[in-house]
Amino acid sequence: MENEDHVTMELQALLDKQPLIQTKRCSIYKVPDQIRETNVKAYIPTVVSIGPLHHGDPRLQKMEDHKLLYYKHFIQRSNASLSELVSCVRWLEPQISACYSEKIDLTVDEFLKVILVDSAFIIEFLFEDEWTKGDIIFSQQWLRNQINSDLILLENQLPFFVLEKIYNLAFASMLPNGGHEFPSFTLLDFAFAFSVSFTFTINKILKPPPHDSSILHFTDMFRYLLLKQQPSGRKDASLALGRCASELAEAGVKFIVNKSSSSMLDLEFKNGTLTIPPIQVEDGTEIWLRNVVALEQCHYPKQHYITDYVRFLGHLMNTNKDAGVLIKAGIIDCIVGGGNYESSVAKLFNDVRKNILVTDTNVDFLQICNDLNGYYKNPWHRMMATLRGDYFATPWKAAGSIAAIVLLILTVIQTVCSILQVK
Repeated sequence: MENEDHVTMELQALLDKQPLIQTKRCSIYKVPDQIRETNVKAYIPTVVSIGPLHHGDPRLQKMEDHKLLYYKHFIQRSNASLSELVSCVRWLEPQISACYSEKIDLTVDEFLKVILVDSAFIIEFLFEDEWTKGDIIFSQQWLRNQINSDLILLENQLPFFVLEKIYNLAFASMLPNGGHEFPSFTLLDFAFAFSVSFTFTINKILKPPPHDSSILHFTDMFRYLLLKQQPSGRKDASLALGRCASELAEAGVKFIVNKSSSSMLDLEFKNGTLTIPPIQVEDGTEIWLRNVVALEQCHYPKQHYITDYVRFLGHLMNTNKDAGVLIKAGIIDCIVGGGNYESSVAKLFNDVRKNILVTDTNVDFLQICNDLNGYYKNPWHRMMATLRGDYFATPWKAAGSIAAIVLLILTVIQTVCSILQVK
């Protein structure tokens, strides 16, 4: 009876416990284990922690003193007092907390300190004015690049709205509406995302998102920059590309780089030619690609356009030979460390698409897959590709083949004439 009462009390405690429930406001997620297990390091900051999820990591303590230096400079030039800034963050605290998918193991006061100090660090880092240019971060390019990388990690984010609120409060009199030349925080965020998006060779004529847009954080801004236009519709179907790049090339498909593209989704298959925007694959490509895909898995389950792109290129590049086709066409500019570029590229796209759950697909990609499959199945295309490969692959082969054909025709004519003369 006593044990039963003890069990009853424990079960009642479970009923009384307030569970952690993700709300519609949730936008900053711990990457699911089944996704992160293929490369855990791609989701963890290496230099600086931002927000509560990695706060207190012993590996990142060295940067904490540096963040305080940036925080001090921010407070010194802020038009708002420290108490006003703290009041702002305290008022926003329930909304900020609701943005995180994980339980925050900090007191409210500790949480407020993390948010304000990290916000000040980010704002000062984005300014790049005369003060920061003389700082150690900006004098060591490797450190600056590493911070850039850390700032786009999904788990290492602050909500965009709190950064914007603090920025606007601190520099209210200096913003464009006040007659001064301070950029809006949206513009600063956009400029940062654009500066680290060099891995995708994009059309430089770009517009930042509208001021009233629903950008969530830096990872989301990076995704916005990669999309850059209203994506196509979606259909409840999976990609089914039956052949890889080398097989398609052997069937006569030509691979052409689309240098005028304004979005990485601008793929087109027409008249036997597949055009794909260029992408530069370097050591940091896997990190941003994985984090954007993770964001789509967690927050955009019905709008995972970048995931579709990764899956399509993964289908194209099953082997090193397939990657070589895209590299030779100039679609992929590979500057990954080491000499075996084809192996690195093929592995990257196939690793990123592992353990990804999809429920629908970009209709344009589905159509391209259907058209490519149909093109490959046509025996005429494969026969013509074989003829071109065997007899017209080089100018010398073409000249020899044409000479042989002419000689054959002349021989036939001569034979016919000889027969007619005999008669």
